[in-house]
Amino acid sequence: MTQSALIRPDWTPATIALMVLGFIVFWPLGLAMLAYILFGDKLGHFKRSANEKADGMCAGFRRARGRYEQHFSTGNVAFDDWRRAELERIEEQRRKLDEMRAEFDDYMRELRRAKDQEEFDRFMRERGPGKSSGGFPVTN
Repeated sequence: MTQSALIRPDWTPATIALMVLGFIVFWPLGLAMLAYILFGDKLGHFKRSANEKADGMCAGFRRARGRYEQHFSTGNVAFDDWRRAELERIEEQRRKLDEMRAEFDDYMRELRRAKDQEEFDRFMRERGPGKSSGGFPVTN
């Protein structure tokens, strides 16, 4: 995977300089930069799973809020009817957006899988059938 970011979790001159500068200024900053260099690739998965869990928790809050708002009345029937209709419309849009996000996540997952498969197939083609396979037969 080609990354063009200047600061990425890898041993680049920029990250090494930031780490050294962090140790000089305040040692926990240098330690944090070292941790980012070593374990930064794992942060994407961690962030994604934390966001999914937080979204699930917030969905529960939205459901509870909807039950609360159904019982709350201002005393003005016309306003309450309008508010209820607007809230239902907004909730329907939210459901559509959640469905679209789930579809996009599935699409991206499939795209990554296809790219990984293509890279693996290219590696196997470049490697060639005559090269050593570590004692295992190569099947195409």
